[in-house]
Amino acid sequence: MSLAQKTRPAGKPRAAFGTREREPRITDEHGRRVRGWELALRYLLLLGVLALTIGPFLWQLSTSLKGPTEDIFSSPPKFLPSDPTLHNYERVADTIPVWDYALNSLKVAAANVVTNCVGAALAGYALARLRYRGRRVATLVFILAMLVPVEGIIIAQFTTMRELGLNNTLVGVLLPGCVSALNVLLMRNAFLNLPYEIEEAAFVDGANVWQRFYRIALPAVKGTLAVVAIFAFMGAWDDFLWPLIVLSDPSKFTLTIGLNYLHGTFANDERLVAAGTIIAVAPLIVLFACLQRYFFRGVGEGAVKG
Repeated sequence: MSLAQKTRPAGKPRAAFGTREREPRITDEHGRRVRGWELALRYLLLLGVLALTIGPFLWQLSTSLKGPTEDIFSSPPKFLPSDPTLHNYERVADTIPVWDYALNSLKVAAANVVTNCVGAALAGYALARLRYRGRRVATLVFILAMLVPVEGIIIAQFTTMRELGLNNTLVGVLLPGCVSALNVLLMRNAFLNLPYEIEEAAFVDGANVWQRFYRIALPAVKGTLAVVAIFAFMGAWDDFLWPLIVLSDPSKFTLTIGLNYLHGTFANDERLVAAGTIIAVAPLIVLFACLQRYFFRGVGEGAVKG
């Protein structure tokens, strides 16, 4: 056995004389080769988008941790606080009843999640799997509902709540957005992607409509339900205009309205405003962190087929 045969790793074929082994290529999802400068440009663009999206939040977090003696308008600006403190968060709680406002927002957001998940799942299943006259018209109505701006119907909503006696109540805040047209269409598309053979087999075994919905169809679209839950929670938690119009009792204010007092009374204290902003954003981050696995699965379930 020659020296070359002894030193060559076992199982690796010998290259032809005068040729070099190919270096591994970087390819995209279609198998096309990506050059080095193109890959570097993509990463630079991604870092730029990351800085634009995450940068303001990190700056607010840094501002909320800076003490009263630290200059937040220094030039050049200092990102990291020299002496981090949580005193600004204590001042927010002393200035406004922030935890009461947060509890009101949590009640509205949790109820909005339940109503949207239940209502959108039922409506989406009816639009996707049931056969009846007017199904296409009903789908078109939900699509047209998404094209109507909220500002165009907000007066009609306020009049309706007043006639029902729901002004200045959390139910009045919840009711207009309890079932979103976007969430219904997301659930419809998710149910459309399910094979019909599974339900046909269940029908042959004697399962009725409710059993096919609850035991077969619904467990298969858990990812889209997570997407609906996140969208519903974010929409109710971040809503400012409608609670501002329908609520007049300060004890029933949601967090977004309550934090507005920080801008009016302490407009020059950016540390206080930043601390209130972080308090408002923290529950959204926690919710997404808990449901991110189902969220990315649900984007694929509800966006393949229209």
